[in-house]
Amino acid sequence: MIRTAIVEDDQLYQKQLSSYITKYGEEHDEKFDIAVFPDGYDIVERYSGNYDIIFLDIQMEHMDGMEAARKIRKLDENVVLIFITNMAQYAIQGYEVNALDYVLKPISEFAFYQELDKAVRKLKGRNEEYLTVVQEKGIVRLNLSQISYLESRGHQIIVHTDKGEYTFRETMKALEEKLADSNFVRCNSGYLVNLRYAEEVNGSTVTVAGDELQISRPRRKAFMEALTDYLGGK
Repeated sequence: MIRTAIVEDDQLYQKQLSSYITKYGEEHDEKFDIAVFPDGYDIVERYSGNYDIIFLDIQMEHMDGMEAARKIRKLDENVVLIFITNMAQYAIQGYEVNALDYVLKPISEFAFYQELDKAVRKLKGRNEEYLTVVQEKGIVRLNLSQISYLESRGHQIIVHTDKGEYTFRETMKALEEKLADSNFVRCNSGYLVNLRYAEEVNGSTVTVAGDELQISRPRRKAFMEALTDYLGGK
């Protein structure tokens, strides 16, 4: 299922884009979930990182597409953004928010299919997984490949990434179950390690992205077996 959002204040274009996406899905055997928003403010207000592709009209009344895109990018680095506009010079600003491309109004089916096909191929090429982190200041969707390890501290989980730390409320047990198939393994009760970042094991410690973490005696065998299997597979 490809989760898609259309942010457009013109109802005729809303219907046109929805029909194009539906038709593309039928012709290419792809399933799309389509959400429609009449303004940039509406999608930004409760954005939770739950879209794969967003089509954004640039000119809207309350919050234009460019401003909405900037706010979305702060929360979600991975969603594919495509602008819809009748003036190409506005869409050129898309490089600021790493937009994939733009489609000019009036929208031809062929031009739209080209951009949608490009977006779908980009999604499939990633083959990536994400962890959605709900914080007091907002929601961030993190690519699992960015996460070196997760730390349990009190009733909080600290996510250590190559871009900094993120804190949210969750149990380590729930995260361990969720990430079990993504090469995340506990080295002790307080740390869940992304094996791709394990640099060195020395006695009862493992160095993960430069940090030394303790390997507990009860978990040592399972952790070392998982690490050995991972390294062997690579």
